[in-house]
Amino acid sequence: MNKIYPQKLKKGDEIRVIVSSSSFGSLSEETIRIANERLAELGFKVTFGKHIKETDEFSSSSIESRIEDLHDAFLDKNVKGVFTVLGGFNANQLLQDIDWEIIRNNPKVFCGFSDVTILNSSIYQKTGLVNYYGPHYSTFGQKLYFDYTLDYFKKCILSDEQFSLNPSGGWSDDAWYINQEERNIIKNKGYLIINNGEAEGTILGGNLCTFNLLRGTEYFPTFLNNTILFLEDTELSDPKTFDRDLQSLIHQPNFEAVKGIVIGRFQKGSNMSDEILIKIIKNKKELDRMPIIANVDFGHTDPKITFPIGGEAKIMANKEKVEISIVEH
Repeated sequence: MNKIYPQKLKKGDEIRVIVSSSSFGSLSEETIRIANERLAELGFKVTFGKHIKETDEFSSSSIESRIEDLHDAFLDKNVKGVFTVLGGFNANQLLQDIDWEIIRNNPKVFCGFSDVTILNSSIYQKTGLVNYYGPHYSTFGQKLYFDYTLDYFKKCILSDEQFSLNPSGGWSDDAWYINQEERNIIKNKGYLIINNGEAEGTILGGNLCTFNLLRGTEYFPTFLNNTILFLEDTELSDPKTFDRDLQSLIHQPNFEAVKGIVIGRFQKGSNMSDEILIKIIKNKKELDRMPIIANVDFGHTDPKITFPIGGEAKIMANKEKVEISIVEH
């Protein structure tokens, strides 16, 4: 595959906010205000898709409206970055109507996470455009404890320099969008090394249950050469669900190309413990050969890193040292 790396964002750039799943109407006025202020502080001009406020009975909008706004964002020469509003459940409705040539011929920064895994993965598979698993527009509306998230967003999307991931000092799993002042910060105990080893390769993955929706389709990213999977899931994924979803990836063609796995922090509601996660991994003989590092700051807890789907990473884990580096992004 011929990779396309978009130009990094800089002050003065216009970013377009679009709906891929859940509607802009899901956001509070406070979240919108803080997000707009924070993006303005970064020097960005924020514009919005024409249909962004449409809301239907699924807290989303029509396929036609979402496709039109996606195409318009990539066709507009003034727009340098495209951000999703937030996640949801139905981004896979869009895939057959996307004009992939529009995206391939107009490469630019694309950023989102969760259900946006559908677009992160399919954009890379169908066009070769490296894009970013990172904060939604709505994520920028988080008032408190946003510094770590913002720092790694800048490292990945505003700079070309290689960077290493370091554990956050503390994390949270509270519904900050409901009450911005009442936060419960949990001390971070650091990364969990499940398997030792070293690996370098192309980053694929995202939200595991969403990633698996693409299996068997033309949109599922091919495991080629050296692949490193970055995987996370929501509180809806309990240990049994995570176990079988991970097993389904192992059954994919060319899984032997996967050389390492990085796992994002689980939400408290998933009831996943370190001990259970270790047992899940150790029960899969195909994973014995690769380094596996868990409790990394991405997914549905906060704060979160930004990383490139289709970019390159290097990981190393042993008793003396654990290191995760984003090499090309």
